[in-house]
Amino acid sequence: MEISVLNNRRIVSFFPAVVVAAGLLLGLLAGADAQSDKAGGLIQLVVRGDDIGSCHAANVACIDTARRGIVRSLEVMVPAPWFNEAAKMLRDNPGIDVGVHLTLTSEWEFYKWGPLTEAPSLVDKQGHFYPMTSQRPDFPPGTGFMQAGYELQEVEKELRAQIELALEKLPKVSHLTAHMGTPTCTPELRALVQRLSKEYKLPLGVPPDVKYVRGFTGRTAEEKEASLVRVLQQLRPGRWLIVEHPGLDCPEMRAMGHTGYWDVAADRDAVTKAFTSKKVKRVIEKRAIKLISYRDLRAD
Repeated sequence: MEISVLNNRRIVSFFPAVVVAAGLLLGLLAGADAQSDKAGGLIQLVVRGDDIGSCHAANVACIDTARRGIVRSLEVMVPAPWFNEAAKMLRDNPGIDVGVHLTLTSEWEFYKWGPLTEAPSLVDKQGHFYPMTSQRPDFPPGTGFMQAGYELQEVEKELRAQIELALEKLPKVSHLTAHMGTPTCTPELRALVQRLSKEYKLPLGVPPDVKYVRGFTGRTAEEKEASLVRVLQQLRPGRWLIVEHPGLDCPEMRAMGHTGYWDVAADRDAVTKAFTSKKVKRVIEKRAIKLISYRDLRAD
């Protein structure tokens, strides 16, 4: 309803003024909310791409998402078959932050790798790492690392070899992470990795104030892009981490998979598309989200 006041026989209408004032107020509130991300509390985001070195497609996709997309740290699998190519690519792109993705498992059914060292307790009859951290009921018997009776000294020898080869080939390595969580899956293994972390001066994981981003889901590229846009729009001030696996939908990666996960190529290609999406980058720019690396987390 329009509100009017009689003043010296003149009708003064307040309705347009109220509308304008309300619009200004909403605009100020929206501006204040946007500024809260910039001034009241910075949003910092680490986007991590795992498994560079695992295959050629992963190498190409990881480098692409770091150069053209939003990834700021890549995790390299030293004993995997395509490590040498990954190392060259990373040397050719020295601005990319790199972590050693300590590896004690070889998860794919038809594509395998094993240790750098002589480690009988860490491998199956064919000399490959076991597929899973712990025995899964839907996997064949004898495919769990934890149940295979690993020898701690063999684990230490192997992880040292992985770290030292990475440092030899990639002098700017900044941290350690654990592939599938296996190298830190028990208290004694975690204590071992923490000791190696301290010895080699390579921090393990992220500081405790860094929170994982939840809700980055979807099967298709469109679904993953939409979910990533949504979670980025909802991020509050603080330090956040997204972990995913860039890949390509190509014959090489289509041949990779295991029980419960045979759409590897399509799934990881969708990750690559989301991480290089213009819509995603626009949200990051609009919200003034600061993309940082693992190295940056420790520089504060």
